[in-house]
Amino acid sequence: MTPVITLRPTVPASRKPVPPGDGGGGGAPVRAVRGALRHAAPALLGYLAVRAIGLLVLARWTHLKGHGVWPALATSWDSRWYLEIADRGYQAHLGTLLDDNNLAFFPFYPALIKAVAAVTPGSRASVGLVIAVVCSLLAAWGIFAVGDRLHGRRTGTVLAVLWGAQPVALVQWMGYTESLFTALTAWALYAVLDGRWYAAGALAVAAGLTRPTGIAVAAAVTVAALLSAARGGGRTPLLAALLAPVGWFGYIGWVALRLGRWDGYFAVQKLWRNEWDGGTRTLRELRDHLVYGRDPQLFLAMVSLVLLGSLFLYVLCLADRQPAALLVFAGALLLVVLGSGGVYFPRARFLLPGFPLLLPVAVAVARARPHVAALVLGVAAVTSAWLGGYMLMVWPGPP
Repeated sequence: MTPVITLRPTVPASRKPVPPGDGGGGGAPVRAVRGALRHAAPALLGYLAVRAIGLLVLARWTHLKGHGVWPALATSWDSRWYLEIADRGYQAHLGTLLDDNNLAFFPFYPALIKAVAAVTPGSRASVGLVIAVVCSLLAAWGIFAVGDRLHGRRTGTVLAVLWGAQPVALVQWMGYTESLFTALTAWALYAVLDGRWYAAGALAVAAGLTRPTGIAVAAAVTVAALLSAARGGGRTPLLAALLAPVGWFGYIGWVALRLGRWDGYFAVQKLWRNEWDGGTRTLRELRDHLVYGRDPQLFLAMVSLVLLGSLFLYVLCLADRQPAALLVFAGALLLVVLGSGGVYFPRARFLLPGFPLLLPVAVAVARARPHVAALVLGVAAVTSAWLGGYMLMVWPGPP
């Protein structure tokens, strides 16, 4: 029998959130999912409300600019790369042009677009956007489940709402991979907390096929599984530890075979100006945008503040002694994002899946008086909505 790790359970076993697709046969899994969905309803409704505010602000902004909401969300920037992969597949050669090789983009999201579009009406761009929105709800549900498991329903609800009110949260409803990746991450971490090692390993594989930062999910599941095995958890955690990195290493290996060189994927990333420098570029950019910038750009200043705030929040997470899986994931994600010498402006977006960093804030807001909590969440929602519109309608580059 798979061991169960119990960390301050706050709801009866019959109402524990269940990862989608996990469970036995018959009608019991359906009833369990329905019960978990009812339990998560306040979090999902709160998340939808926050994102609806963002969508309304964007709609007004696009109207004033003479643009459409759908193209801005479904076919902007990186969305086009994923749609091209879904249409034509991957390139077979490395090439020499900068920012021009689609092997930099992991395959799960475009494969999902292609598969769903084959059996549904509408364009692949519309399918990709619908997938992102649906996955954002699954992500909010999983984030709630983690927060509820650790600190109770109120904290889980606040955590999901805060995730939807981040400065660049509009990306969650764009044709990008952040929502899919966060959903896989949240349920993988929940599966670890609940001792569901097969589900954790499988979700880590899928996350590893979705984004380069999938290695952080694999590391979190692997470390937690090895710790469980060391405590006498049996062979199942060991199997999960072996399974978790397969998706990420599988894609890296496939690119190496396709290009005929062992460092194929990293050569592709070099053409996208992404190389590991241990954080030198990050420190230089922080200094330029927050200290010495004569004409600071709002979007880059916001990115810089998100990076510094994330580091501070991680220190609080360490002080709170969060479960190992959450600390490893958030730490590895920060290490990858901050240690990269690549482009600077998308780094706030790269940190969107790092919801464990928001746990200390969620706990504090959940414990605050209702009017204080409402004020904090309201300000966060409005700020996120305005910054989202600014990001797409004013900032000249990708989010």
